[in-house]
Amino acid sequence: MKIRGAVLEVLGAPRPYVDSKPVVVRELELDEPGENELLVRIEAAGVCHSDLSVVTGVRPRPVPMLLGHEAAGIVEKVGDLVSDLHVGQRVIMSFLPRCEKCASCASDGRTPCELGSIANAEGRLFDGARRIHDGDRLINHHLGVSGFADHAVVDRRSVVSVASDVPAQVAALMGCAVLTGGGAVINAGRVRAGETLVVVGLGGVGMAALLVGLAHDGVRVIGVDANVDKLALASSLGAHETYVPADALASGVKGNLVVDAVGRAIAFESAIALTAPGGRTVTVGLPSPDDLASVSPLLLVAEGRTIIGSYLGNCVPSRDIPIFVDLWRTGRLPIERLVSSVITLGDVNAAFDALESGEALRQVITFE
Repeated sequence: MKIRGAVLEVLGAPRPYVDSKPVVVRELELDEPGENELLVRIEAAGVCHSDLSVVTGVRPRPVPMLLGHEAAGIVEKVGDLVSDLHVGQRVIMSFLPRCEKCASCASDGRTPCELGSIANAEGRLFDGARRIHDGDRLINHHLGVSGFADHAVVDRRSVVSVASDVPAQVAALMGCAVLTGGGAVINAGRVRAGETLVVVGLGGVGMAALLVGLAHDGVRVIGVDANVDKLALASSLGAHETYVPADALASGVKGNLVVDAVGRAIAFESAIALTAPGGRTVTVGLPSPDDLASVSPLLLVAEGRTIIGSYLGNCVPSRDIPIFVDLWRTGRLPIERLVSSVITLGDVNAAFDALESGEALRQVITFE
């Protein structure tokens, strides 16, 4: 079938992307789903820093690649071996498919699936196929999703079903921002009543961490970001205190749990400095491989601190998405507040400019 999708042609193009246009929206051919796959009509897709890190070349992926990994849509066809999903069902894309057989899948979300990670790195679906074509050119899949298109073929292991009462834009953000940020709080950091949670970096992931912290009774939540507009939003969402980084450090702010959601070494160092004795620092950002931080091992030992790296918030999507959906249904997790703008597919290069400049929270592409 014919689809329209946003294809990344080159890595590391110069900014502004609205001029260099590394991502080109074009008509493509999409194969029928295989026996373990689904055809999904995409309703909404979030523009995330993980997409941007591919555009910049910080996270190299094979090109050409149809981007987008945070998305939700409606099932239109199911493969012959898919028996637990049906046409018309809304699904959330999970960019980390799980075989449920390897040692990593047995780690309760601590480490990503070995086979799923290999497939993602190679730009293919879980069983090895590439279903997107541009004439004779094969187009690589982004993290098994490729949600920046009006339709996608995905592996059954790359989706989690969700009830129709969950709006598409909310469902899309469940697939990455909420799992990564929220999971850092409840899985990796295991926040407890009576503790102070500090979130460093209030983009989509950081703000999701802040919201999940606020959804827990007895947790004091502090937001830290250099952008005062994001601090204002955090305050309006219920954050007990907000600071720019320098003021947080100068004021002696300390958290029992500190989540670093920036993806830069300097922010990671700030997160460590803001962690109280006996506390946990959870880092979820994806910095450049050559962006190195300085940490004092003596400080960790003398103060009994813990540093935790967390990929996708240590989440198992099929287990954790229903938890976040229940919090949203009760009004304790207003995910819709994370949407800073709704855009079209043609706005994707400008969206990456806004994301890199720090202006945007979560821009959502819709396909109405």
